[in-house]
Amino acid sequence: MNGAARGALIGGVFLAMVGGAGYGVYALVGDTGSGGEGTTALSGGSGPVKEKEAAAAAKAFLDAWASGDERAAADLTNNPAAAQGAVADFRTKAYVSRAVITPGPVNGALVPFTVQAEITYEGVTKPLAYDSQLTVVRGLTSGKPLVDWQPSVLHPQLQKDEKLRAGAPASPPVKAVDRNGEELTPEKYPSLRPVLDQLRQTYGGRAGGSAGAELWIEPAAADAPRRSLLTLVAGEPATLRTYLDAKVQAAAEQAVTKFPEASVVAVMPSTGHVLAVANHRKDGFNAAMTGNRAPGSTMKIVTGEMLLDRGLVAADKQAECTKDVSWGGRTFHNLKNFEDPGATFATSFARSCNTAFIKPIKHVNDDAALADEAREVFGIGLDWKTGVKSTDGKVPVATGAEEAAGYIGQGRITMNPLNVASITATARTGVFRQPLLVAPDLDGRRIATAERRMKPAVQQQLVSMMRLTAKSGTAREAMASVGGDKGAKTGSAEVGGAGEAPDSWFTGFSDDLAAAAMVEGGGHGGEAAGPIVAQVLNSR
Repeated sequence: MNGAARGALIGGVFLAMVGGAGYGVYALVGDTGSGGEGTTALSGGSGPVKEKEAAAAAKAFLDAWASGDERAAADLTNNPAAAQGAVADFRTKAYVSRAVITPGPVNGALVPFTVQAEITYEGVTKPLAYDSQLTVVRGLTSGKPLVDWQPSVLHPQLQKDEKLRAGAPASPPVKAVDRNGEELTPEKYPSLRPVLDQLRQTYGGRAGGSAGAELWIEPAAADAPRRSLLTLVAGEPATLRTYLDAKVQAAAEQAVTKFPEASVVAVMPSTGHVLAVANHRKDGFNAAMTGNRAPGSTMKIVTGEMLLDRGLVAADKQAECTKDVSWGGRTFHNLKNFEDPGATFATSFARSCNTAFIKPIKHVNDDAALADEAREVFGIGLDWKTGVKSTDGKVPVATGAEEAAGYIGQGRITMNPLNVASITATARTGVFRQPLLVAPDLDGRRIATAERRMKPAVQQQLVSMMRLTAKSGTAREAMASVGGDKGAKTGSAEVGGAGEAPDSWFTGFSDDLAAAAMVEGGGHGGEAAGPIVAQVLNSR
């Protein structure tokens, strides 16, 4: 082989690169089969795709992609229209000037591969390397083995309808720092990546930086932030101060890694400042701030406050905790059908007795009572402007069995850890302070304020019940390691079908720090979400 061609045996496929410059100047030669077997492998068939078919289809597709023949590559997929545009854009809009694509060993219908590419934009060239994979399926009508087209074939971080783009970004970069001036980077705090992307999109222009050039992922939604992949020409970032606390954020990041599909938020009750946001999820979704799941018994903080406010219960007065109670044609039970007939309302709160919270509903005699209390005292549903995208909790007006379900955090009520952490912060101080991640004077946004503060006597009873829960109730084990003036509430929410584990919820406070966590399918509150909250509360 002369200087114009170089080759290597990689993963059973002989890769020959012809020449040294230009986009995709190489060919894939050879296969797990030989000669006419490759052609046969791409003909119609039936049944599951065989490894030889997968290898041949992957080889043909990657060869066409690397050589810049988007039409040929597209025709080897099960979605030619989408694939052709994406493969063409790889060269013309992501400015990939050179690419070496190396297949790995075939595993059934799955074919991994590596991409060693170069991005060239306005005379600047930077390397880009990543691993991806493709799956070969059988064509529905042709029976041929075809690449199952997904944007992630092109780049593993691409999701549905997203695109690779390079050029001068719309927003200059920002150097986000915490409340003490420590820099916050996605490399050190992975959960903050979507938050930092949004901060750049929203405040990059206002903060005074200058844009450079980079490769990014263009989101499908117009209001979603771009996700930077590679800096081609460094811009001049402006410093953007947040209310986050690097120490608390580090603890939150570590805590959520203990459980899959976990999210946590920490806030400062005296100010409403968001100190930490962390997620550990396969989908990368910021469920901590934008999720909407039933909060289970953590909602009893709001229900309890409403019942106390109306004088229907008192922390030290007896509240019937029976095995079950019926309302609106539905029977509600306690966990494992426990009962405590002589319990006070505080004990029922600490033990998370569902029936003690549903029984007073007949005396409330107001379908909107819970929704009004959530909005007027806890600020739920007031369109919070935190500085980044967040989702408000929802407490809709309900009747019958659905109203009763709402009293214990089920039915149509939805929350996320940000909402529940704020509820705990409000209980802690008696005043709703809207959560904030960055100062509102950066963009003049309007901050939500609640209609009324909690009555002092109600707030004192509510906090005492949360303290009891942390000391001797359902939160005792999880909160055992937490110091300071502490309180908590556990929750579990049944959101799936029979036999599925409930979502685990937990919220608590220690001095001037409140936190809430949720683990999808994590079981009861103290089992998964509880240890996460405890670790965050112990960080200050």
